[in-house]
Order: sequence, then structure tokens, then C-alpha cells
Amino acid sequence: MNTPLELFPELSRFLAAREAEFDKISSARRTELKQLGRYVQDRLAAGDAARLTFICTHNSRRSHLSQIWARVAADAVGLSGVQTFSGGTEATAMNPRVVDSLRRSGFRVETDDANSTNPVYQVHYAAGADPLVCFSKVYDEAPNPSSGYCAVMTCSSADDACPIVPGCELRLPIRYKDPKDADDTPEESAVYDRRSRQICREMLFAMQQA
Repeated sequence: MNTPLELFPELSRFLAAREAEFDKISSARRTELKQLGRYVQDRLAAGDAARLTFICTHNSRRSHLSQIWARVAADAVGLSGVQTFSGGTEATAMNPRVVDSLRRSGFRVETDDANSTNPVYQVHYAAGADPLVCFSKVYDEAPNPSSGYCAVMTCSSADDACPIVPGCELRLPIRYKDPKDADDTPEESAVYDRRSRQICREMLFAMQQA
């Protein structure tokens, strides 16, 4: 354990609110999250990096939210050596609705190629940390690790499409409902923010277990 990273104030308040919601996590869900926490704990105890790749079909919504919140949660509780990645069974683009939701939570998100079909985003969360670089990619494409990592399956279609994930040490399904069902509806922002809060809450719980 290292000294926890000082997040942007708005993000720090956001995480504190999610920690206060741990009672919303079901016992079955806690079992899954504790497995993730144990993997992180074991890798760090062995003196190795804990590499986590979050996988969903298009690497567009849930996998990016999971990658980002897992890294922020690890830094917030003082776990050094946790590296997070995301990928899909195919590459599309990080959905701009996810970007908007991240900004509403307190992240500072920048891109130099917003008009690209697959923009590269820099996601800033603390003055003392390099930004997370996020774009859509296949799960085994660089810079993602090709071996020695935990593959976290965040959607059922990717889970079904990849019964075996080459190179991973642990394959762990932690599925989330897709917020895209609310796209272009009056509930769009609320649904994305609700899913982001859930993922933040659960990744923070998992990292505290480590």
C-alpha cells in the first residue's frame, strides 16, 4: 500500500458517495468482486503488476467505464502496481455518451481527434497522475497485455464469444447491463450516470478488498 492519490476534489467526493453505497452490492456480487480483489492482492504480494483487462464486445461503454474506475479506485486506496486496460471482440469507438458521463463525475477528458471514427481520449483524474489513454481496440491489441493478466468479462455477448481468452491467468465474468438501451431517449444521461455509479462503487469495493 502506498499513500492514496489525491484525486480532483469533485472525483474524491464522487468516490466517497459511492463508498457510502456499498450496502447496495448484493452478496453474490460481492463474491465476484472479492475474487477480483484477491487477484490484485496476490499479484501485488508477489511483487508483480496486477494487470486487469476489461472486455466487452465493442469496447465502447462498459469496458471503458470499468477500466477507468478500476484504476481510479486503485489509486484512491493507495494500491500501486495496478494496471487497467479495456478491449473488445471488435474495435468501434469509445462512446461519446460515456465521455459526457465521465465529465459529469469530475473527470477532465480531452481529445485531439474528436472527428476520428475512433478518437483517442486522455482521461485526467488527479494532478499527480498521467491521464488514462482510452480508445477502442480488440482485447489483445497493444497496448493491452497478451499474457499474465486477469480478463474481466463485462458483458454476456463477449463472455459467450470468448469462452477462452488466450494469455489470461484468470477469466472472471463481472457483467453489467448495457446503458445503450437508453440512447436518444430523455433518460439517456441518467441511465449512463447510474451505470457509471454502479461500476465505480463495485470497483472501489474490489480494490478495498485487495
